[in-house]
Amino acid sequence: MKRTTIFLDEALEYDLKALARRRGQPVAAVVREAVAEYVVAAKQAGATSLSFVAAGASGHDDTAERHEDLLWQEAATPHQEAPGMTSGKQRRRRISRRKARAGEGSR
Repeated sequence: MKRTTIFLDEALEYDLKALARRRGQPVAAVVREAVAEYVVAAKQAGATSLSFVAAGASGHDDTAERHEDLLWQEAATPHQEAPGMTSGKQRRRRISRRKARAGEGSR
């Protein structure tokens, strides 16, 4: 058996402890039973597939590098750049400067 931690709001914890006392069972046994019933019901309903898999398949190979630009794009108004957002041209220029500086140091 694997140990795990869950967070419950106080009212739910109170009700869970009361239920366990009435049944004469440990809280952990009541939680295991409830989780097992939930998983069985979800499987029967066909909810076992992960609907979000490949949801982010954009076809772009530089998303991780541009994540901040992409996140801030939605927040910016159409004619205003978001804070810290750089254009592709500025980014390429910065990268080529870094490469040039790195080349100077190795001579």
